[in-house]
Amino acid sequence: MNWQGYAQIIVFLAVLVASVKPLGAYMARVYEGEPIILEKGLGWLERLIYRLAGVSRDPEQREMPWTTYAVAMVIFNGTGILLVYAVQRLQGFLPLNPQGFAAPTPDLSWNTAVSFATNTNWQSYGGETTMSNFTQMTALAVQNFVCAASGMAVMIALVRGIARKTTSTLGNFWVDLTRSTLYILLPLTVVWAVIFVSQGVVQTFGAYPSVGLLQATKDADGHAVTDQVIALGPAASQIAIKMLGTNGGGFFNANGAHPFENPTPLSNFFNIYGLLLIPAALTYTFGKMVKDTRQGWTILATMFVVFLPLLALCVSQEQAGNPALASLHVDQVASALHAGGNMEGKEVRFGISATGLFASATTGASCGAVNAMHDSFTPLGGLVPLWLIQLGEIVFGGVGSGMYGILMFAIVAVFVAGLMVGRTPEYLGKKIEAREMKMASLAILFPAATILVFTAIAVVTESGKKGVFNPGPHGFSEVLYAFSSATGNNGSAFGGLGANTPFYNTALGIAMFFGRYFIKVPVLALAGGLAAKKLVPAGAGTLPTHTPLFVTMLVGTIVVVGALTFIPSLALGPIVEHLLAKS
Repeated sequence: MNWQGYAQIIVFLAVLVASVKPLGAYMARVYEGEPIILEKGLGWLERLIYRLAGVSRDPEQREMPWTTYAVAMVIFNGTGILLVYAVQRLQGFLPLNPQGFAAPTPDLSWNTAVSFATNTNWQSYGGETTMSNFTQMTALAVQNFVCAASGMAVMIALVRGIARKTTSTLGNFWVDLTRSTLYILLPLTVVWAVIFVSQGVVQTFGAYPSVGLLQATKDADGHAVTDQVIALGPAASQIAIKMLGTNGGGFFNANGAHPFENPTPLSNFFNIYGLLLIPAALTYTFGKMVKDTRQGWTILATMFVVFLPLLALCVSQEQAGNPALASLHVDQVASALHAGGNMEGKEVRFGISATGLFASATTGASCGAVNAMHDSFTPLGGLVPLWLIQLGEIVFGGVGSGMYGILMFAIVAVFVAGLMVGRTPEYLGKKIEAREMKMASLAILFPAATILVFTAIAVVTESGKKGVFNPGPHGFSEVLYAFSSATGNNGSAFGGLGANTPFYNTALGIAMFFGRYFIKVPVLALAGGLAAKKLVPAGAGTLPTHTPLFVTMLVGTIVVVGALTFIPSLALGPIVEHLLAKS
């Protein structure tokens, strides 16, 4: 990699870190109900939403215990699944369908509905050949906003549970959902959409135009082809929220590798910046709301300690090239004329560094958008995005979900530390007891069990094996990646798996559902328990949770849990594939 590649990564990280404090402080003001400038323009809409939803105007009367908060969240997201399913099944009768697309099949509609309502955005279809503009905007793009806001609401409820004392309430789900959407996601999306349009990302409601080919060709049946249909649509607005909400669902099938979706290096920069911006800034929001910003910086430092070595591994493995191509005397050495390395499945306009950064960021951040095909990465290069998902997508995680995910690991880390010194563990003045450990363990271990069980079923059943197009360890990696991505609510994929089948559409949909709601509910239960506790004064045996020592313990907990859980399955896939490539 040349100096430009290093410069891209360094500048990106510097811009990201510089954004953490101002945006994080602003979001803390939003959630604590302090005055913000956007209320002058959008306050009327917020009040109208509350009136229509029957939310009390009195802040004290609209407070919810964790059970009510959880029920409201499940009902809202469940309704979203039903509505997205219905829009798809009725697509052929609905407006804004210039190409006359028919309804997707029931299993694909189920998969897509769950996918977008769980912030996964797994796509077993080609967007420009399957979904109408109406479906893209009113069903998929709307879920990009509200399911992201739902994750942010759950995270804020957990932070309140940690910050409050001797109370039974965590705030109001409808208020947190509304304020997340109106004052954070919506204004940022407008800014990002304008930036994307300025870079050439398409935004139109017109029908797909047809243009003449420079050289006629023939189709598979031998018929002459003289024209090409160019897929267009209202893409820029959806791409903006796809990144900012860590959703990842592309308007086009090729996602961020499509020139109409991600045409320039600057648009690529804002794609990656957008997907990490809110998750990174929420660490500072956490610190502000618990009245100790050092806690937020500690969480952010932990994320970087895990992320940076894995990013370096991914980029270095891709830059080292493909041994199979080296044996064919293909030039893979970086020079002034080309990026070198393993360029299979990558866009020349991005090169190795921007591609490796995108892949590592999108899988650490529960986004799933891609600007290259992960299936074409080297074995260890592909292991990085796979393992980042399996670690729980807490580096930096999805908007909201990454923060409450890493706090589950923080609770486990202080519990282990407490056992080591023979003292009841505490986190920010709250005792961590059996109930908290049970909820944290469920949130951490249930997704891992879902990934491994569904992968095992897929590789031993005929329905599962029919979708695997590549034999051996690489085919196993494709299946493992699919269920890791679905359960982790990521949505990216290794491209060699035929997933648009009744088996995979159904199984992956179930995995997405489990991976979202079987974590959210334990998190809210834990938050409710913490909110009811008294604050315990720090003593001589209290582990400070804002020091490099705690960063080390938290990183160790994350890596050990990930290693013990997934190393055996990774050994059957990318690790053995790497060894075979070297032999």
